[in-house]
Amino acid sequence: MDAIPSSESTRPSRARATVHAFSSKRDSPAVPLVSGLVTELDVQVHNKASGRDEMPIIIDYWAPWCGPCRSMAPEFAKAALKLKSKARFAKIDTEQHPEVSQKLGIRGIPLLILYSNGKEVARLAGARPAADIEDFVLQSIKA
Repeated sequence: MDAIPSSESTRPSRARATVHAFSSKRDSPAVPLVSGLVTELDVQVHNKASGRDEMPIIIDYWAPWCGPCRSMAPEFAKAALKLKSKARFAKIDTEQHPEVSQKLGIRGIPLLILYSNGKEVARLAGARPAADIEDFVLQSIKA
């Protein structure tokens, strides 16, 4: 019987079921970013997705050790399903990719950043319920 790595056992099972990894590596499964599911990004895909796409993307900056980040994951996934035709939802692990946090001046997590047309549109700090995330996205897209 294979042992489960300790990092896997600390993740909530509900969030794990709704997150799909997407990286620039050829052996990674191709999960479309407009699927209504939350996509885990690597640095290269993060930079592409936030840098030039026309469809808005909201990225959750999080870390596995962050309790509020883990508790918000199912809410973020609910918002992703509800707004799948309006925005793409993704997340990036700031512990695994600290260069992203440094580049963006992120001082606290969880942090949601909404990008549209290659530009940062708005930020929302702290763990939020799905309804707050949905309102944030819809109001920011209209602005």
